[in-house]
Amino acid sequence: MTSYTVAKLLSEELTLQPIEIKGWVRTFRANRFIALNDGSTLKNIQCVVDFENTDENTLKRITTGAAVHIKGELVESQGKGQNVEITVSEIDILGDSDPETYPIQPKKHSFEFLRENAHLRTRTNTFSAVMRLRSALSFAIHKYFNDQGFYYMHAPIITGSDAEGAGEMFRVTNLDAKNPPLTDDGQVNYKEDFFGKETNLTVSGQLEAETYAMSLGKVYTFGPTFRAENSNTSRHLAEFWMIEPEVAFMDLAGNMDLAEDFMKAVLSYVLEHNMEDLEFLEKRLQEEEKTKPQADRSPMPLIEKLKFVVDNNFKRVSYTEAIDILRHSKPNKKKKFNYLINEWGADLQSEHERYLVEKHFKCPVILFDYPADIKAFYMRLNDDGKTVRAMDILFPGIGEIVGGAQREERLDVLKEKMSALGIDEKELWWYLDLRKYGTAVHSGFGLGFERLVMFATGMTNIRDVIPFPRTPQNAEF
Repeated sequence: MTSYTVAKLLSEELTLQPIEIKGWVRTFRANRFIALNDGSTLKNIQCVVDFENTDENTLKRITTGAAVHIKGELVESQGKGQNVEITVSEIDILGDSDPETYPIQPKKHSFEFLRENAHLRTRTNTFSAVMRLRSALSFAIHKYFNDQGFYYMHAPIITGSDAEGAGEMFRVTNLDAKNPPLTDDGQVNYKEDFFGKETNLTVSGQLEAETYAMSLGKVYTFGPTFRAENSNTSRHLAEFWMIEPEVAFMDLAGNMDLAEDFMKAVLSYVLEHNMEDLEFLEKRLQEEEKTKPQADRSPMPLIEKLKFVVDNNFKRVSYTEAIDILRHSKPNKKKKFNYLINEWGADLQSEHERYLVEKHFKCPVILFDYPADIKAFYMRLNDDGKTVRAMDILFPGIGEIVGGAQREERLDVLKEKMSALGIDEKELWWYLDLRKYGTAVHSGFGLGFERLVMFATGMTNIRDVIPFPRTPQNAEF
């Protein structure tokens, strides 16, 4: 007798065959009908129990959440709602579930309640769909870079540098918290720490990836990153995952080409392989949208939004042109924007980015050549002396989703920028070495993976697209 998944039983012509299957009971009604799910698909398969010939004690143990092993025959269904069902010949309870305390009952639960029960929330349709999509997107990312000849690099999680200059990092130490060693002037003496210096959890693998790109040509990192930002918004996590490709001999134009092709490829993958989950999440989102004010609703249905990205060429617009468009836009003139655009040099907000995508250009947008003052030190300075070769990709409903740049390959210019920002050359001596030994044009970008999963699933809170969210005052599970 062959063991199958629910997805396989529902997708192939296997009727009138003896089969066995294992899964969790979603519902059990009339002492006869089990709705069984094993995580392989949104759909349940109905298992029909012959209650007259089944042990009464066994029937009592078939409760919501119980794990069961069923043997029987797959037959055409006599009822509505499914094409096939299993006539049960033998059932074994692998693990009981207490019906009085099992939290995931067959009813609607709030997302906040499910976050409190994150260890069980993937037993719901919404979260099983989200996490299957997260897995598919992860695979699509690795597949894309592998197909394009990139090498996967594992950047260090513990680092002595701050790539973003944000300063909001988690310290890594094994010093005695109550009685740390001190220097003569009363400061903590990190020379006696495990690594002999002050170290933190990384905020980015970019700088390390640049070193590998300058020898292997094309590399990418895909790993956890950390921000000690005391923010409880729906868009922030303390631990999240980043995708960061770096490519030697590639300029800003090539970087934009790569980023556009990459985003289209990974979204095309889930449109091709995960349509069942996307359709379910789209319906869920449509029901949720009905309760929101018109201004807060998504600009388009979920699947249409993904196709909007895949099917449209991304419009490339300079920051300067975008500022002119925004300055003369109706929302700005009528003071509808929360942050009015008055002059060149303003740091664009999500409302501005979404206006450009959804209202003005009506396609995904890549902004480039940003003011140097609002971008990181490692971005290449343009000949005008006031802008850098940075680029951001803007999507509907979310604004910025990708940020990248051509890196500053000139040693003298990089040193000047670091000096102006008070960045110690001794801390990044190895990064400067790349500009001494065979320097060349190179570029890369970063994509927050959870931001991508939010976009692809329609979920509005970033805590609902990662298995176990880490946020201020919360490190449960």
